[in-house]
Amino acid sequence: MNHPPATIEEDFAPGRPAGVAAPTFHRIRPARGWVPLRLGELWEFRELLYFLVWRDVKVRYKQTALGAAWAIIQPFFTMVVFSIFFGRLAGIDARITSGIPYPIYTFCALLPWQLFATAISTAGNSLVTEQRLISKVYFPRLLVPMSAVLGGLVDFGVAFVILLAMMVYYGIYPGPAIIALPGLVLLVVLTALTVGLWLATLNVHYRDFRYTLPFLTQFWLFITPVAYPSTLVPEKYRVLFGLNPMAGVVDGFRWALLGKEDPPGIAFWVSAATVILLLTAGLYYFRRMERTFADVV
Repeated sequence: MNHPPATIEEDFAPGRPAGVAAPTFHRIRPARGWVPLRLGELWEFRELLYFLVWRDVKVRYKQTALGAAWAIIQPFFTMVVFSIFFGRLAGIDARITSGIPYPIYTFCALLPWQLFATAISTAGNSLVTEQRLISKVYFPRLLVPMSAVLGGLVDFGVAFVILLAMMVYYGIYPGPAIIALPGLVLLVVLTALTVGLWLATLNVHYRDFRYTLPFLTQFWLFITPVAYPSTLVPEKYRVLFGLNPMAGVVDGFRWALLGKEDPPGIAFWVSAATVILLLTAGLYYFRRMERTFADVV
């Protein structure tokens, strides 16, 4: 059978009385080979996605002293550290950041980065974390990493309010480019989902991938223009630099919110194309390996 878990209806009630509906049994069989994505199935289980996201948000802040304040504390103190070591000691000042004060220049980049880093960490471990649920009931397994990624939007929204307050304090107001912000947030979500799908699938079969997540996140931070502007990268390396999906995202956020950055260049479009390519491949790989999750996890 060359398609995903098939649903077969069978009537096992011969000789039933007239007018009595026959019971329907659904047999779900594992798929074989490369299978279609069947993304429409996600819409059928949209309520389950909502409850998974809401559960993750509640569990994250259950019995915590500071609650949602953690969404502000992490990027704020990272901004302080960057401002000291990069802004003061390394000499990255307003002349390099297009006249934008370095703290807000960094904090604006930390918002999409924090969403991305949190999402790939939770999504990468999501299938292993939900092993009891996966091994007992059938539902599109894609909902598990999706809920892990979407749950991070709550933290993003809280930190975004702080960014707006900082912009008012510094007298910085966005221009017409602000209309691109929803698309940029969507790009962050798709980027996190792309990486999360690959990590979650590999983590089911090779558990040592969980130990690479902190190193991967830390390494990725320094090759992304969070603490420094992408203009410091030589022009001849811009296309190669754009293969990092988050590079284009960070530049896009600064352009949309701070109003003084140049429009995203070729690095942004290379980043967007990379995300689309890797997401498509990741979805097909996830669907192919999905049939083994319940047995292996």
